[in-house]
Amino acid sequence: MKDFLKKHLAYMQDNPEGYWFKRKLYGWGWTPATREGWGVTLLWIAVVLGDFIRIDRNSHSESDTLIAFAPHAVILIVILIVICYKKGESPKWQWGISDEDSKTHEDQSSH
Repeated sequence: MKDFLKKHLAYMQDNPEGYWFKRKLYGWGWTPATREGWGVTLLWIAVVLGDFIRIDRNSHSESDTLIAFAPHAVILIVILIVICYKKGESPKWQWGISDEDSKTHEDQSSH
């Protein structure tokens, strides 16, 4: 586990392009890699929660809340994906640190 955390931190810190979001190590998608990436992620969570609470207060039932919130949630998710595409690494399916990523990290740490 300790070795995994070391490799993961090295992967996240190996960011010469300054991507806000790096590719996830497991699966498809992104994970925040910089303060800006974390800021966008936390702001997005706050907006989603605030929107849900606002809609819930004005709804008469759980189904009204979900029906009203669903389109908002889809729009907010699309906005986050667009930001990740523009400010992040190209996503691809991967399971662990790829040979390409580990070679790049080894080359840079040997200098």
